[in-house]
Amino acid sequence: MKALRRLSVTAVVVTYLQLAFGGIVRISGSGMGCGDHWPKCNGSWIPPFTNFTVMIEWTHRLMALLVVLSVASLVMLSRREARTGGADARRVSDAAALGLGLVLAVAALGMVTVKLGNTALATAGHWTLAMTLMGVLVAAAVRSGALGGESARAQGGTVRAVRSLGAGAALAFVVVVLGGLVAKSPGAAAACPGFPFCGETPAGIGSGAVYLQMTHRILAFLLFFHAIAIATAIGRRLGESVVTRQAAALAAGLVVVQVGFGAALIMSDMQVVLRGAHQATGVAVWMVMFAAAYLARTADAGRGAADGG
Repeated sequence: MKALRRLSVTAVVVTYLQLAFGGIVRISGSGMGCGDHWPKCNGSWIPPFTNFTVMIEWTHRLMALLVVLSVASLVMLSRREARTGGADARRVSDAAALGLGLVLAVAALGMVTVKLGNTALATAGHWTLAMTLMGVLVAAAVRSGALGGESARAQGGTVRAVRSLGAGAALAFVVVVLGGLVAKSPGAAAACPGFPFCGETPAGIGSGAVYLQMTHRILAFLLFFHAIAIATAIGRRLGESVVTRQAAALAAGLVVVQVGFGAALIMSDMQVVLRGAHQATGVAVWMVMFAAAYLARTADAGRGAADGG
């Protein structure tokens, strides 16, 4: 299972980098850098890099290919391990197969997004499906024993952690998906120049953009308080696995950093570097919060198995 663990972590890391880079594509307006051609870029497999947007979009597509290859490799290795490795390898194989289906669906939706001219709705669907893929790959890694999965099974946990971290993961998913929609929707990113309140909306920005921005902020603040409360409660509670506590604390820390980036972003008049950092940290928040929830689930199942034994 050691090789399977390494490959599952590799798939998670490659996917995270691809999603973080996807934020750069949206922020830089490079989504149509290759025109409406897919999978080729402006009619070529390796186009002339005549401008920045072409380079960004082509790199994004190349990274997507690496994700497909890493997930496909995980499927093949997990199936081979499942023939001799027992139930754990079979569970990894199941998650990896779902991940492969999702990564192909993400690629297909990427094609549709390009053909539709990179509209906000199509881009949001593409982003949402990609976030789901990240969660599935994290689950596969934890099932393999990586990312603390082996320790969680051995140490045990409580159902209270499963519920609270599960709610946090669901909230993080919604916040990050909304963040992607804010980044893509016209005027939404700059609709509220104040922090933490909206402030005076610039002229020419509609009320829909303001509502979208404020919904994103309100849910982000709820996640902020929820994540801190969970990390504090789990850190004091007896019976929780060490890895679950560590993951919950890391998730809370990332949420704090994310809110800080959000504040700095508003105060700096939407600097591109901070927008990229904000997007990348948002993906990390979802990834780590989901990992914490899945570790708690694994720990609780491990405790149940030990009690049953």
